[in-house]
Amino acid sequence: MASDVERILAELEQSEGLEGLQTAILALRDAYRIDHMVYHWVSAAGEQYGCGTYADDWVQRYVSEDYLRIDPVVLGCFQRFHPVDWKRLDWSSKAARVFLKDALAHGLGNQGFSIPIRGPNGQFALFTANHRCDDDTWAAFCEAHRRELILVAHYFNEKALDLEPGRAPQPAQSLSPRELETLTLIAMGYSRAQVAETLAISEHTLRAYIESARFKLGALNTTHAVVRALTRGMIVVEGAERAQGAPLSGAVTPATQAARS
Repeated sequence: MASDVERILAELEQSEGLEGLQTAILALRDAYRIDHMVYHWVSAAGEQYGCGTYADDWVQRYVSEDYLRIDPVVLGCFQRFHPVDWKRLDWSSKAARVFLKDALAHGLGNQGFSIPIRGPNGQFALFTANHRCDDDTWAAFCEAHRRELILVAHYFNEKALDLEPGRAPQPAQSLSPRELETLTLIAMGYSRAQVAETLAISEHTLRAYIESARFKLGALNTTHAVVRALTRGMIVVEGAERAQGAPLSGAVTPATQAARS
């Protein structure tokens, strides 16, 4: 499956229109063998774009019933910065229970994992994996694919922003050799302690390199910085395991590094 995800993301990078996101999300849904995947973003001006695998009749009903104002997934994720399993959201109100019953009747799964993303100028997006299965099966799926799904979500958001009509390209800033080495090792799945040990620097100095790289890349967090550096070709990582202090070069995608971690 890792090779399928890698291929899908590579094709997404080459797409030149928003329809490329719909093609990619359908392919990813099949690669992960789950019922649904959805990506939806809203700009600060209220402009919206969405792609996904929910049935058209559910999308139309969601809009006609104005479910956006009561959807526990949207409301809960808007208050969070980290991915969340739907079971951790508040479904206690009568309106939320009615909404969930209607969603299940329209083919949605009982399990969900959503990743909130905050972009430039007030943009907010959600990337969701949804499936019908028991709790243990879903917990195993999330444990196995959590990191990879986060990277995929940021790939989608980065591409959607790149294709946003009228968006001016952001000026690129070069990263220092140490910043490049730091992001490369993180992309390979190294922990911060391992990165610091490999580069023979303190964790305090490591944090400074990470924060500097984030600022230059305009990234919201470390994961976002890694994704931006990968998609812009600023860092390239080889699949082979490396000894500490070895040169950093070659090529790997988020799919393969997440599969190894």
